[in-house]
Amino acid sequence: MLLHSTKADWFGNIRGDLLAGIVVALALIPEAIAFSIIAGVDPKVGLYASFCIAVVIAIVGGRPGMISAATGAMALLMVTLVKNHGLEYLLAATLLTGVLQIAAGYLKLGNLMSFVSKSVVTGFVNALAILIFMAQLPELTNVTWHVYAMTLAGLGIIYLLPLVPVIGKLVPSPLVCIVVLTIVAVVVGIDVRTVGDMGQLPDTLPIFLWPDVPLNLTTLMIILPYSASLAVVGLLESMMTATIVDDLTDTSSDKNRECKGQGIANIGAGLLGGMAGCAMIGQSVINVKSGGRGRLSTLAAGIFLIVMVVFLGPWLSLIPMAALVAVMIMVAIGTFSWDSITRMKQHPLSTNIVMVVTVVVVVASHNLAFGVLTGVLLASLFFANKVSHFLYVTSELDEAGSTRTYNVVGQVFFNSADRFTSEFDLREAMEKVVIDLTRAHFWDISAVAALDKVVIKLRREGIEVELLGLNEASATIVDRFGVHDKPEEIDKVLGAH
Repeated sequence: MLLHSTKADWFGNIRGDLLAGIVVALALIPEAIAFSIIAGVDPKVGLYASFCIAVVIAIVGGRPGMISAATGAMALLMVTLVKNHGLEYLLAATLLTGVLQIAAGYLKLGNLMSFVSKSVVTGFVNALAILIFMAQLPELTNVTWHVYAMTLAGLGIIYLLPLVPVIGKLVPSPLVCIVVLTIVAVVVGIDVRTVGDMGQLPDTLPIFLWPDVPLNLTTLMIILPYSASLAVVGLLESMMTATIVDDLTDTSSDKNRECKGQGIANIGAGLLGGMAGCAMIGQSVINVKSGGRGRLSTLAAGIFLIVMVVFLGPWLSLIPMAALVAVMIMVAIGTFSWDSITRMKQHPLSTNIVMVVTVVVVVASHNLAFGVLTGVLLASLFFANKVSHFLYVTSELDEAGSTRTYNVVGQVFFNSADRFTSEFDLREAMEKVVIDLTRAHFWDISAVAALDKVVIKLRREGIEVELLGLNEASATIVDRFGVHDKPEEIDKVLGAH
């Protein structure tokens, strides 16, 4: 089964993967250059990183068809390190980032994606679409009418070509857009901004480069905070991207393998003079929408990228930025979840709040990690509050009037513990109180403490207390942390209250 899957990943869609790889490579070049400029390093650092990461992740990653390379989110975290310590320390930090990500993979931290709700993912996607569109605005500001005309023409090609019966299915429309607009710009002699204006392209292949930094504790203390931040942001963006590509392709991915793969890819990038990177949602969407599905598309993107910049640099530099802007606008439109807007009236208020807050935080901070963590925190709080409302306690008095039975139904945890204790009349004159917990579950020490409080105070009033129906999991945590049956601990608990 594994061999069959591997063959399908590599050779199940050869033509589509190769053509998509070309489109992705063309779109990667100006972005890699721009991200290098953001980080304060030479353009070749971002280009070499994009080449290496794409090639390596194609082989060892856990999500076929996903594109990983140098990214803006990672570049922003490198600025201070490069400014204060230089490129060599950035390369060392990139290596350590890879090591931390590999460790995260072995610790199975990829499973934490199960805690990210659909509303957070939607907010993340919408925010990224907005950021992708906003990133194109500098190319559309204070420019001649030619740029707008070429951008609109590019969008026309991208959206109308697929409607042509035969040609539209043979060649990805973004690739046609780039080729046609480049030919038009060169032949007609239109003076517009080109890829060559972004920065100088390298003319040599990358070589093995061990960072020239002292191997001591001081160096580790300098790079560790940056490496930890890069590892977290890189894995978070990669896991989110993998989830989105899973949805686009109706397939599953191995998140823990992806963590390890990202780590190995970043180590490779650091050894070839590149900066740390991670998965790119925009480029991954381009890949999928251009027909890329397998590992071959990711590998092709990396190989085409390095071949183009090293051997076809003069031709590549002629590509008008307007063509790539059109492609990225297509990505922004295709990435945004329009259903999340039209269905806001149907969704619960808490879901809408989580989605909107995630968007706002990401767009305001330009930090995907901040937005996702904020969204996860909000979603968790809303969930805890909602679950706590499903707790209720009923009671009944026996015919003799001497025994009251409390029936507890629901989940008892930190957010419902106070509600649990408030349901008991701790001063009612009774001979015996029976607490039936058959339909209840105790989750944490706050719940156990609440049970202790009720039992101990009832017994201090001279009331006999009997607990019934604790399930095995609840009984385990109550036996371990509860003190109502441990006389030596009771005074400490009452003193704390």
